[in-house]
Amino acid sequence: MSSVATALVEVIERLPADSTLTLRNVSWTEYEALLENVGDASGLRISYDGGTLHVMTLSSEHENYNRLIEALVRLLSTKLRIRVLSFGSSTIRKRAEDKGSEPDGCFYVQSAAAIGKKLRIDFGKDPPPDIVVEVDIHHESLFKFPVFAALGIPEVWRFDGKALLMYNLTKGEYVPAESSRALPMLTSSTLTEFLALGQHKDQYDIVLAFEAWLDKLR
Repeated sequence: MSSVATALVEVIERLPADSTLTLRNVSWTEYEALLENVGDASGLRISYDGGTLHVMTLSSEHENYNRLIEALVRLLSTKLRIRVLSFGSSTIRKRAEDKGSEPDGCFYVQSAAAIGKKLRIDFGKDPPPDIVVEVDIHHESLFKFPVFAALGIPEVWRFDGKALLMYNLTKGEYVPAESSRALPMLTSSTLTEFLALGQHKDQYDIVLAFEAWLDKLR
């Protein structure tokens, strides 16, 4: 690992929760070296955009909402018999685009069959996820949108602590949408309603309430 990458790792390891770090003039080689050493750390999200490196550290509140969204999508997949494959915060990067990012979550729906039984995704060859999720409790993810667009991700869900907003990729830009393109039974208002229950209920009770809602769709 280069001296620059080593220094980056040391700085990142000292970052407190809910903090951000932006560095410029970082090479692709240094970015990949950093990912090799800390890219899979659960408490970090690392994005790269043409030499600009963004690092975010996470809080337990952030992860609570992140896991809840994943639990709701997994339950929907099981109850409605829709094949949805989750790859969590996998690093999605393409050297040809000089861009990479780690969303809070990602799901394959329409492209699930193309992924099949693969355990490792090669984003240089395999299709991008159909949905990526960003939880913006203490951070802003809007700066990631051009990165996601360049990576060809069709849909972004963004939860800002109050509302879950959906965006569809249209002509190279994300435009607001009322419902999911990949999972059209889910609307922004529906997911916002269930996530808002987190102020009064725990994950278990919220998942049970969502299950009851799904039963009405069958």
